[in-house]
Amino acid sequence: MRSIELRDGRFVLVDDTAPDTERPTVVWHHESPHTGVLFEPLTSAATARGLRLVAVTRPGYGGADTLPGRRVADGAQDLEQVLDVLGVARVAVLGGSGGGPHALAAAALLPHRVAAAAVLACPAPFEDTSEWWDGMAADGGLRAATAGREARIAWAASATFDPAQFVDVDWAALDGDWAALGRDAGAAGATGLQGGADDDVAFVTDWGFEPSAVTVPTVVVHGARDRVVPVAHGRRLAAALPAVEYEERATDGHIAVLAAVPALLDRLAAVLRS
Repeated sequence: MRSIELRDGRFVLVDDTAPDTERPTVVWHHESPHTGVLFEPLTSAATARGLRLVAVTRPGYGGADTLPGRRVADGAQDLEQVLDVLGVARVAVLGGSGGGPHALAAAALLPHRVAAAAVLACPAPFEDTSEWWDGMAADGGLRAATAGREARIAWAASATFDPAQFVDVDWAALDGDWAALGRDAGAAGATGLQGGADDDVAFVTDWGFEPSAVTVPTVVVHGARDRVVPVAHGRRLAAALPAVEYEERATDGHIAVLAAVPALLDRLAAVLRS
């Protein structure tokens, strides 16, 4: 992990599978929570395709400085500064779950740097309606976040994990190919309370951009059995994006949908090499 100082004096952490190379570059936007470290099978899938995979730790996670009050859009500003330091002019972005809105922010606000985007299990922009909330098995963190940062931090002090939010295929994925994701989320828990709070507050307030501003080719993938971010989010998000392909995976839940990552990397690589 490399520490990079931004213009406002904050430090972010950057993981990079192929530093100082000219490979086509994909930026992975981590789920919530995360430590910022890239893990399998992301790394091997990128390497097999001749791609450089880069990840920027969001504020408040993994030792990255906090940014209370941050919006989803603020991540795009951080990313552009990181790309300048790395000397990377053009990238594609890929985001899972809570990383999805941040990937879309980069695509919307950095069209001169981002060639294509793909998101999996991504929430839609917030609307305090039954349609937005329906089907979430564990919505306590987001509901607390609607009352602000301190309320979300206070909620986390007594929150417990609800295993019902994952379906059988999710547990199989966490026991198999995506075991490292589960370990990373667990490792992030002790030090990522502020990052998690700031993520959730950002998700339930103005993102700082509209999905209609994402004009680059975009793929939205969602599992029909997702109980963390219900499939209605994927459908609504896809309907709001102007240059989108939508894939709904009938048997996948929130974690199992990540089986689509290798195919998405193929698609992003094709754009970067075109």
